[in-house]
Amino acid sequence: MTTREVAISREPDSIEIGPPKLTRFEKARVVGARALQISMGAPVLLDLKQERLSPIDVALMELDEGVLPISIRRSLPDGTSQNIPLKWLLHPVGEEKKPRSKKEDE
Repeated sequence: MTTREVAISREPDSIEIGPPKLTRFEKARVVGARALQISMGAPVLLDLKQERLSPIDVALMELDEGVLPISIRRSLPDGTSQNIPLKWLLHPVGEEKKPRSKKEDE
């Protein structure tokens, strides 16, 4: 039997394992899992104006708004792991979300 250790950080807001942002694989997993929940009848966490959206579109909107109460578990080969709240990965510390300019859209 192996024992798994949880990476405990000294600072509560630090990410010890992996990059400080949500990876594309983690994003796909979160959106897919949430879309499945919505398609099975789970309540939507946003007030939607449009009535006819696919579960994937709704899940993407919820992810972009940061309303999903989900944690990502990142593991290392030696068995250590860390649970990271999704909000920390969407808005890393020190990085502010700034509005895009019109030049960036073109």
